[in-house]
Amino acid sequence: MSATATRRETQTGGRNATTRHIPPKLALAVGMPKTPAPENWSWSALTKLARMESGHTPSRRHPEYWDGTVPWIGIKDAKINHGRRIEDTLQKTNELGLANSSARLLPENTVCLSRTASVGYVLVMGRPMATSQDFVNWVCTDDLEPDFLKYLLIAEGDDILRFASGSVHQTIYFPEAKAFHVCHPKVPEQRRIVGILDEAFAGIATAKANAEKNVQNARALFETHLNAVFTQRGDGWVESTLGERVRFIDYRGKTPKKIDSGLRLITAKNVKMGYIQETPLEYVAPDTYDDWMTRGIPQRGDVLFTTEAPLANVAQLDTDDKVVFAQRIITMQSDASELDSTFLKYLLLSQPVQRRIHAKGTGATVKGIKASLLKTIEISFPNCITVQGQFVAQLDALSEETQRLESIYQRKLAALDELKKSLLHQAFNGQL
Repeated sequence: MSATATRRETQTGGRNATTRHIPPKLALAVGMPKTPAPENWSWSALTKLARMESGHTPSRRHPEYWDGTVPWIGIKDAKINHGRRIEDTLQKTNELGLANSSARLLPENTVCLSRTASVGYVLVMGRPMATSQDFVNWVCTDDLEPDFLKYLLIAEGDDILRFASGSVHQTIYFPEAKAFHVCHPKVPEQRRIVGILDEAFAGIATAKANAEKNVQNARALFETHLNAVFTQRGDGWVESTLGERVRFIDYRGKTPKKIDSGLRLITAKNVKMGYIQETPLEYVAPDTYDDWMTRGIPQRGDVLFTTEAPLANVAQLDTDDKVVFAQRIITMQSDASELDSTFLKYLLLSQPVQRRIHAKGTGATVKGIKASLLKTIEISFPNCITVQGQFVAQLDALSEETQRLESIYQRKLAALDELKKSLLHQAFNGQL
């Protein structure tokens, strides 16, 4: 297909290409850049190397346009298949849907870039498909390898947002996409680079899968031991309910106004399964503390419980500093001579108790639980505080080892991501 024919067949419509310039970070720019190309590379308008296509969504008011045999790429498909060749889609349209909309059936090897609220997902069609309007698509000529363009767009990473605009949702508009310029070598060199990146990325993907599996195994080992404690109970265990053994401090009402500095505000977003996450780090005015804490003063070691969004995340307060809790958090305080607070945390994290809590949760859209129902949850624990302490010591040691292993594997995952960025940077600087 000739470049002239490609330009004549462009099917995006709308405004012309923008005349403004956005300089390149690597190999993508808006407008012809002044940055010199690497040796034996050149800058070209992308529309001279590929036919640009938009997408469309057949009307949802017409169910007869859907559930056919024509694959239709949406944002969810892009998230699942980012960086890969897509062979199937979550939804399908049909010939009637195509005929009654602006959606077009695009050929195999079309390169797709998500351009709306989720900007930057890149994929290549493994067979003829249509896309939603959330994508800008390129049908490459013989002068541009589709997988080379795929890697070029991926190499931009978060920097691709510099081509987007919008106060609420960032969007790459078509005038900017029509003015895209890419830096590229001749096709044989494109293919060589793609071959190197394909092999390297396949190895990285395998290494990441192994590291992620190790993370899952470490978590599973801890959870297996945790659940064994609360499912294989021995003699001397007490049957009770949370309401009978635990004092609840329920911070209902409107969350105090957030400010730039002051007392730390702990929200449901901070409470994870077993620990308090530092981010998001938010603050409220110190003078709100006394009014907000009239229901009870929190203390180090108190168990924090999220009542919804998400339901039943559990952690322990890890500071003696004054803090304020947002709504959707209940603080639980136990009698230290009867029920160890850390043992209570592990009890609430265990599958048997989690299942009971979720079974009593209510809400069609967002599942939550009221304090009155939470108090009725049945619990079991050793009536000897020394025995509870022995279980806590075992679980703490295993939890620390699990966190250590997770930290190692997370560092490995981060290093692999950096390796991918480095390879892409080398590739599109002409250094690979």
